[in-house]
Amino acid sequence: MDGPHSLPVTLDGEVPNLGKFAACRRVARTIYLGSAPLTAVANRGMEDRRVKLGCVMPGETPAVFGDALRRLAGVATYLYQDGARYWYATQPTVTKLAEDRAEQLKRDGDKVAQEMERRLRKDLERKGEFNRVHPLPATSADVPDDLDARLVVLRPDYPYSKEALSRAEQAAKEILANRGNAPRLYQNTLVFLAADKNRLQDLDEAVRRYLAWQSILEEKDILDLSPHQVKQAETQRTSADGAVTARLPETYQWLLAPVQSSPQSAVEWSAVRLSGQDALAVRAGKKLINDELLVAQLGPTTLRLEMDRIPLWRGDAVPIRQLVEDFARYLYLPRLCDTSVLTNAIQRGLALLTWTQDAFAYAERYDKDKNTERYRGLQSGQRIMIVASDGGLLVRPEVAQRQMEAESTATSVTVVDPSPDPDPNPFGPGLPPPPPLVKMQPKRYYARRTRSAAHRPRRQPHC
Repeated sequence: MDGPHSLPVTLDGEVPNLGKFAACRRVARTIYLGSAPLTAVANRGMEDRRVKLGCVMPGETPAVFGDALRRLAGVATYLYQDGARYWYATQPTVTKLAEDRAEQLKRDGDKVAQEMERRLRKDLERKGEFNRVHPLPATSADVPDDLDARLVVLRPDYPYSKEALSRAEQAAKEILANRGNAPRLYQNTLVFLAADKNRLQDLDEAVRRYLAWQSILEEKDILDLSPHQVKQAETQRTSADGAVTARLPETYQWLLAPVQSSPQSAVEWSAVRLSGQDALAVRAGKKLINDELLVAQLGPTTLRLEMDRIPLWRGDAVPIRQLVEDFARYLYLPRLCDTSVLTNAIQRGLALLTWTQDAFAYAERYDKDKNTERYRGLQSGQRIMIVASDGGLLVRPEVAQRQMEAESTATSVTVVDPSPDPDPNPFGPGLPPPPPLVKMQPKRYYARRTRSAAHRPRRQPHC
């Protein structure tokens, strides 16, 4: 409790802010003097507010002694805690046993690594903007070569630091370049999450403490722990579990993304520090989209600009399948969340009324023979359904407009056959022609109304 080699003196020497006030020694003395006379009472110990009241002097901050109390309760062998009450006893607590087991776990790195992996996989169940997440791949062969964007979480053996060629960067370069023994084709689909080299030690310590308390509770009957010791072990395990949960995102905070400004420039690595309260993959996706390192929605005019800038045209057109592969392959193009981002941009571009200036046209295929060269099924300025496996082409607008105008002009001209009729008689050769038709003049008929004798009026005789 006290003396030149005691635990409170050691803690004061390790933390200058506490050593300036001898905070741990004063806390230990206060608890001892306040709890030693009360060993036989039902509610043993002193409340934490009374401990601070017994330590603090005018002009000093009570929070300093609260920090000293928490540090001392976490490592002291004979200091007991029950909620907000603290006291010293002659029997050692299970804290010493937990410390010994945590120290032994340094020689059992596999058990610590398995616990880290379990927690990482549970956190990565929330994928955010990524369709898939690859946690802790052993080799580059464990990361498939596909068209959609994915997050690769590197193992703790490959931490990141600001030093040149850190282990995380070396591992990321290997996975980006190869998939097993074959070269990787779709390199513009991968981003990497790595642990911080300095924070990794704190995470390892927190995991070992959690596993130590967990093992004590599993053996509580073998160790013959009292109900109070079981309660103390449960409290410490809960505290250690919270420490691991908090330190995991603090450790895995470096996002590594390969970038390339132009086809001629070298590939560079952008290291971005993550922050926030979301799951690792969720905050990684948000950060990438915010920094324009990942695109969830692509505008049709932006697509046209990229096609002209590189350029991505193969002559006067480009197959849609080829365009999908280009965006997944080349690092100097925008990194898309999945292929639907590109197909949606194509559909909206084809529906634009200003497609001749801002977009492109669509054709089912290109026919080329000895007499004609034309795009079949040429369409533009309307809604067209497009999928990533579409076999159609995107055509330059000026080429499509030229073909449309030529075909429209050809259909508006009437074609007359100049060859003469070999037989002017339509009734067949050798037959006499019919007599000529005589035009009959119209006839006019005249009529006069007469009365019959029966209907004539009779004359009356004169008298």
